Amino acid sequence: MSETKSKFTVREMVLIALMAVLIAVCSWISIPAAVPFTLQTFAVFCALSLLGGKNGMFSVIVYILLGAIGIPVFSGFKGGLGVLLGSTGGYIIGFVILAAVYWAAEKIPVSSAKVRLVLDISALVLGTALCYAFGTLWFVHVYSSKNGAIEMYDALKWCVLPFIPFDVIKLVLAVIVSKTVKTYANK
Repeated sequence: MSETKSKFTVREMVLIALMAVLIAVCSWISIPAAVPFTLQTFAVFCALSLLGGKNGMFSVIVYILLGAIGIPVFSGFKGGLGVLLGSTGGYIIGFVILAAVYWAAEKIPVSSAKVRLVLDISALVLGTALCYAFGTLWFVHVYSSKNGAIEMYDALKWCVLPFIPFDVIKLVLAVIVSKTVKTYANK
């Protein structure tokens, strides 16, 4: 009988689950708006920075699957496929794109820790931009099918532009928190 190797260690599975819970808790912390201001992206940035691209991506996928089956992990204590298929669901699904970009960037060999940090931050910025793009296209499609045509500029004005400064702050804080946690974890 041959022995098969697990794709994840028990420690990795626990950390993936913990980060999925952190994303859920951070999504509940929100300021209501057309698209709520939440700490969800902060938690996604932390998951990727702390766990790496692969495990961070799986924490995002676990979070999305929990919401898809109806557990109220999304903003406003909502859950279900209706949220994912709704006008703002593309931004949630876009977190997988963000994670994929980060995971791909990790595979690029670098010469120093400083270069790695710049590459990681660049991957988070690019991934967030792609998340915005995917989410906005999704928003326009769903919103237009229910309410009539919407200009792309209006969708960006409602769903992206107000969030950029806050996401930049969340990204910086996540990188600082992650670097600090890694420093203390390695002692």
